[in-house]
Amino acid sequence: MSPLHQSPADKPGETHVALNPFYGEANPTAGMTQAPPKHRLPENPLTPSTAYQIVHDELMLDGNSRLNLATFVTTWMEPQAGVLMAECRDKNMIDKDEYPRTAELERRCVAMLADLWNAPDPSAAVGCSTTGSSEACMLAGMALKRRWAQKNADRYPSREARPNLVMGVNVQVCWEKFCNFWEVEARQVPMEGDRFHLDPEAAAELCDENTIGVVGILGSTFDGSYEPIADLCAALDALQERTGLDIPVHVDGASGAMVAPFLDPDLAWDFRLPRVASINTSGHKYGLVYPGVGWALWRTADALPEELVFRVNYLGGDMPTFALNFSRPGAQVVAQYYTFLRLGRDGYRAVQQATRDVARGLAERIETLGDFQLITRGDQLPVFAFTTADDVKAFDVFDVSRRLRERGWLVPAYTFPAHREDLAVIRVVCRNGFSSDLADLLVEDLNRLLPELRRQPHPFTRDRDAATGFHH
Repeated sequence: MSPLHQSPADKPGETHVALNPFYGEANPTAGMTQAPPKHRLPENPLTPSTAYQIVHDELMLDGNSRLNLATFVTTWMEPQAGVLMAECRDKNMIDKDEYPRTAELERRCVAMLADLWNAPDPSAAVGCSTTGSSEACMLAGMALKRRWAQKNADRYPSREARPNLVMGVNVQVCWEKFCNFWEVEARQVPMEGDRFHLDPEAAAELCDENTIGVVGILGSTFDGSYEPIADLCAALDALQERTGLDIPVHVDGASGAMVAPFLDPDLAWDFRLPRVASINTSGHKYGLVYPGVGWALWRTADALPEELVFRVNYLGGDMPTFALNFSRPGAQVVAQYYTFLRLGRDGYRAVQQATRDVARGLAERIETLGDFQLITRGDQLPVFAFTTADDVKAFDVFDVSRRLRERGWLVPAYTFPAHREDLAVIRVVCRNGFSSDLADLLVEDLNRLLPELRRQPHPFTRDRDAATGFHH
């Protein structure tokens, strides 16, 4: 099988560009008169400063992460957090016996999240850190499947009992990966009309005796909207009354689980709903930590089958572990605890409110430009999506995205999934560090490029001219 990342081999005798005199520290004994090869190991070592500068200079061609409005991932932390992460980057999270205090900080983070998400007994909730929400979702899905298999041991794994998982078509791709990797049928509720996420009644209709669970998204990546978790649980309660089927819910709160508790405290979406068995979040999104750290929590120990927890006698201690990765750094877990300690509830509330205020204000200003129609307004996740107004014919959202990139902004444009492929939008993710001043700059750049976009030929004309070779 070919590797996923392929690079052409350096050809024997290939001449490389000579090193710039800037790299004056090159080891003269190494014969460094040419740039090192890119696709094979160099024959001789470089000095640390030379190796650093070569890599540093190439990375300058990456986009500015602070201007990346496509990513949900944290791009700014306080310097003190960076120092703590540097001090812990050599600690392996699996070595809990060697690094007991790091393990204790992980345990405290789980307890804090259980309390934040209203677990019936936070001391009885179980959970773990992960490399991100994708791994956390895999673990939650595995627990759902194993619980279902235990209840259906007389039918599974026979052919007559193939497990399925119900979700909206708007789920993050990690759920499609889970279903593929763990041989679970993905049953997806399509978008319809102006409904861009899961419909509770439609989800309940897809459930049967082989459904391991339903996934609700607290903060769709397509438009930033919350799915109605309470309504979903109510629909499944009614299903149980009619059929006896007891279908658990997993809440994928990759982003919203670190926003709703602070800004929407009365919204019922978490362990207050008895049908919610597990929740995940990304510490490196609105948890305000650099990548990568995620969290998976279960309502009680019963929701996480004990047979999935491995007890490893390794490096001097008996360590229970439930994760896909064995080795991973402790730095991000330490940074998460630092952020919890540093901000507290009031601090998180202030940060998330400021971010939502920026999102809502920016959405309103873009709407007033007259060329765009808002799909969402940033009043749930600090995320909003917009498309071109009906009367705009000279350009589309892809033109806008491309032109904004020329100014350094990374703003994604894409079409929606099945049944709404006709809708193309731009999505803007507002994060901590994306200030009102930066929002002003984005609007200024939009105002600067819109006159040019309005004057360009109609797309049909452009397609015709490209075919004929005619240039305006």
